[in-house]
Amino acid sequence: MGAAYDKYTVAQYSVSSILGYIEAGDIAIPEIQRPFVWKGRQVRDLIDSLYNGYPTGYLIIWQNPDVKLKDGRNAVGKKVLIDGQQRITALMTAIAGHKILTEDYEEKTIRIAFNPLAKDEEDRFAVTTPAHINSSFWIPDIAEVFKSDFDSYEFVDTYAEKNPGVSKKEVNQKITQLLNIKSCQIGAILLVPQLDISEVTEIFVRINSQGKRLNEADFAMSKIAADEKYGGNSLRKAIDYFCHLAVEPAFYAQLSNGDKEFMKTEYAGKMRWLKDDREDIYDPDYNDMLRVSFMHMFGRGKLGDLVSLLSGRDFVDRSFKEEIAEDSFTKLTKGVNNFMNQYTFEQFVLAIKSAGFITSKLLNSQMTLDFAYTLFLILQQSGEVPKIEIKHYIQRWFVLSTLTSRYIGSPESQMDRDLRGIATKGFKAFLEENENALLSDAFWNVGLVQNLETSSISSPFLNTYLAAQIFLGDRSLLSNSSKVSDLISVAGDVHHIFPKEYLKQSGITDKSRYNQVANYAFLDTGVNISIGKKEPKQYFSAALTQCDTGVIEVGTILHEDDFWNNLSINCIPPEIVNMTAEDYSVFLRKRRTLMAAKIRKYYYSL
Repeated sequence: MGAAYDKYTVAQYSVSSILGYIEAGDIAIPEIQRPFVWKGRQVRDLIDSLYNGYPTGYLIIWQNPDVKLKDGRNAVGKKVLIDGQQRITALMTAIAGHKILTEDYEEKTIRIAFNPLAKDEEDRFAVTTPAHINSSFWIPDIAEVFKSDFDSYEFVDTYAEKNPGVSKKEVNQKITQLLNIKSCQIGAILLVPQLDISEVTEIFVRINSQGKRLNEADFAMSKIAADEKYGGNSLRKAIDYFCHLAVEPAFYAQLSNGDKEFMKTEYAGKMRWLKDDREDIYDPDYNDMLRVSFMHMFGRGKLGDLVSLLSGRDFVDRSFKEEIAEDSFTKLTKGVNNFMNQYTFEQFVLAIKSAGFITSKLLNSQMTLDFAYTLFLILQQSGEVPKIEIKHYIQRWFVLSTLTSRYIGSPESQMDRDLRGIATKGFKAFLEENENALLSDAFWNVGLVQNLETSSISSPFLNTYLAAQIFLGDRSLLSNSSKVSDLISVAGDVHHIFPKEYLKQSGITDKSRYNQVANYAFLDTGVNISIGKKEPKQYFSAALTQCDTGVIEVGTILHEDDFWNNLSINCIPPEIVNMTAEDYSVFLRKRRTLMAAKIRKYYYSL
């Protein structure tokens, strides 16, 4: 029984019907919100709500489109549960005794205990503990009651024997009420196949009280996980496990012991190298992995297209065909294998690091990294440029994308345009066209200088400047030994060239003024301590004077040529030796110009 609308149908299903459909495979749980994240008490609360007849919220089920098979017949699309996975999984573990996968990727059963004779404020349900197992009043696992061979008469007699004086009638009533959970109605909203992802997402957000917004990657994962014909479930696990291992290499031991079935697949061996990987430059999540795998194989940038293709959509006649779904799964599987390849992945990370981005602290945009890896994989396959030159092109594009915030606003649309442009013109011509259009003299001399007028320590323009210093092997300010790369990766201090306290005492109290990135430099700790709150004129003059006297006061430079060169590589205008707070604005303007010029030199050195 239900109500029908243009975009969805509202229906009521009993708990036993829902669980039966899932057992039979008529409704797939795609594990969008992987893995099971509810706590035991939430499972207990759900059972308690059903027992007392309280509402438990709607499920949202999306009907996949019917697919035309190769022999001309039509196959009815599978129903996919896109909201309610946690509730249904809770019911499956508590009532049916199924094992669930925890947040730590461990299999366990959450058992719920039941006290038929609970009074007033006493708990009627609880997450099972040894105390419940040893108690004569508690039924330690309600799943036993829901088994098909459960005999309520025999149970009540046994219960009464263990608890003399109890009312058999009352116990029987409570057991009957517990069993009635199977007949409890759960509301379900069935979305029609014709809806596009944006509509499905909007409906989901309107109904889901927690407001968790699903994205195209979630829906793609649901399509993959719900597939049994083309290896979707193993592919889903490969994506999930790879991303988990990238962050937590020690998980491999647990995986190899816990999921024996997966360890027999082709994917297990291809990700084994991650158990020894300690790199954190590129730790992808399933969104990143799906996006890159899709983009470099399909030449498209919108993950919504992947969802349609995995369903078998023919974009020409708008029908759904089995051969398109099969081809899409084949291509995506190849894309995931390409993504996981140890040599390719490590060479890409090496390209980013050798461009000066040696720590994740210098990286601003995961989307920019995603497209760079996509491009790396495309160039590996296309043969357009010699393999030895791929790194050089990747570095150029990554820095250009970072400096122009290319994938920040509407990244999917931009990626889609870029992929089509690269496919049409070839990458070398595409890069040259964008360099000419975006990296003009006006950009380097005006636009970038203006972008450096910021107080954000995580600014992509500051990070690119620091990457330039690392790439060029620059020594840190007023040091003849420490390199900027050492200080950023280990234990350097970000120093205000015009010390913060000195500026405050001079009347410059606006935080956004004294924290300008053009006032920052990495110093080794000893140099930073010797500077303290001194004005620039005082400590830079002292550092210059020690080149004559040989008596170290500030820093470790003892030769005048080294002193001026050190100022130059750190983009400090030479007038600094005479500057006071009155010159602060002039200093900032000059240093931004020098920083922009350094970034330009760096870019064309890549």
